[in-house]
Amino acid sequence: MAERINKLISVMASVNNNSKTSMSAVMQRNINALLEHSKKEETKKTKQEKIADTITKFTGSMTFVYLHVIIFGVWILWNTGLLYLKAFDPSLVVLAMVASVEAIFLSTFVLISQNSMSRKANKRAELDLQVTLLAEHEITQIAGIVKAIADKLNVSIPEEVDVDEILKDVKPERVIDEMDASKNS
Repeated sequence: MAERINKLISVMASVNNNSKTSMSAVMQRNINALLEHSKKEETKKTKQEKIADTITKFTGSMTFVYLHVIIFGVWILWNTGLLYLKAFDPSLVVLAMVASVEAIFLSTFVLISQNSMSRKANKRAELDLQVTLLAEHEITQIAGIVKAIADKLNVSIPEEVDVDEILKDVKPERVIDEMDASKNS
């Protein structure tokens, strides 16, 4: 226990002495790791996923909207006789069919991209949960060390602080069971 306390004190001292450089170095390391991971994930995408992402990105842009306003506007003006040209779709049925087929394909591409984003979000949520559980465990360990220090120095802990509760390790399976029970009730 004394070894753990000494280690904790030396770590805290080094963080305090180098807080600006340590934090920015750690932050930079994390940013670089996330960027590297994103690049790796991008290279793992299939050709179909890349095509779907490209199409979805374009269809979600204002360029796409402007292009459709121009094409559909000219089509309607042409076929209603306002441009004094011979109509090729006077009832606008072909326009409606083209728009319907386009909507079918675009919705499929959007769903493909959303599925990909959902998989990424699930991975991130799982990572976030793992980091949170690790942090919770480490905080519990630190609380134990602080309690040991307080006991050793005969420092009383205020009554409103429930040390026994803080020192309990969180069991992920119990949290999940409680969440499921709450949903079902």
